[in-house]
Amino acid sequence: MHKIPSVLEDYLNYMETIKGTSSNTVKEYFFDLRTFLRFIKLRYKLVNNDTPFEDIDISDINIELIKKITILDLHAYISYMDKNRNNGNSTKSRKIASLRSFFNYLYAKVNLITNNPADKLESPKTDTRQPIYLTLEECEKLLSTILQNKNEVIRKRDYAIVLLFLNCGLRLSELSSINIGKIKHDTLTVIGKGNKERTIYFNSACMEAINDYLTVRPKDSKDKEALFLSIRKQRMSNRAIQHMIERYLKKAGLDTSVYSTHKLRHTAATLMYKYGNVDIRALQEILGHTNVSTTQIYTHIDDERLRDAVKSNPLANIKPPSPDKSNY
Repeated sequence: MHKIPSVLEDYLNYMETIKGTSSNTVKEYFFDLRTFLRFIKLRYKLVNNDTPFEDIDISDINIELIKKITILDLHAYISYMDKNRNNGNSTKSRKIASLRSFFNYLYAKVNLITNNPADKLESPKTDTRQPIYLTLEECEKLLSTILQNKNEVIRKRDYAIVLLFLNCGLRLSELSSINIGKIKHDTLTVIGKGNKERTIYFNSACMEAINDYLTVRPKDSKDKEALFLSIRKQRMSNRAIQHMIERYLKKAGLDTSVYSTHKLRHTAATLMYKYGNVDIRALQEILGHTNVSTTQIYTHIDDERLRDAVKSNPLANIKPPSPDKSNY
């Protein structure tokens, strides 16, 4: 494995330790910037053309080379991502955000460059996508599939996991990191994106499922705090939870190329908005979104509800007055 340049390592350390960025987000920054620096070496002809892109070593990149980078290089990089690596607009937007953050750090935070080439870098227009979610009937089918598992411990664990996803809209990393000590009556404290703490509220079904699982949860676990344990009695990893949910989706006859663990979070948000008359700001807080614009994708999911909203206007049934014939 190649080493990374010290200037990139310093930036990643700054983001994690000073800015408090989550380790998952820091990894995304690293992957994006490693790809960018590999492209720069290719563009500046610092590697042989026959070198596989993934094998380009960036460990020798220093601040002197970075100082030479212009906005034209950034435009060329985004074009390369589009044409050579088939990146869509949303992926390109994320890569642009990584570049802006990195060059802003070099320019404004540590003063290593005198010009910020990413200052006027524009993001491509992103398409507004409808969230993919399970219907109420599909949710019930998924849960009933789990209840067919004959292993009591696994059945109660998996049922509680999926029920929490479908009711609370938790992220995968938030669910896998749940500690028993963070559950207080009907509330749970989680650390979400950007290391931001928020409170999750459980309904009666969630409380019952958790308490039911706790009665069979192994007492001799290697991780005393972790709520959800693997067969080896360790905290369940993100990947283990994904595999488990994928298995049940298949058994329930649901297309795993369409539905995934993250789609369960979409499902929770959709059901709350569609059936619970949840205010968009409340939904934003429940999901832990920084910007309400992220939450607003759920306001476009139900055309029938929009029709009903218009029909509920008190002027919806007003009739025009009959013409007064005396004026004619």
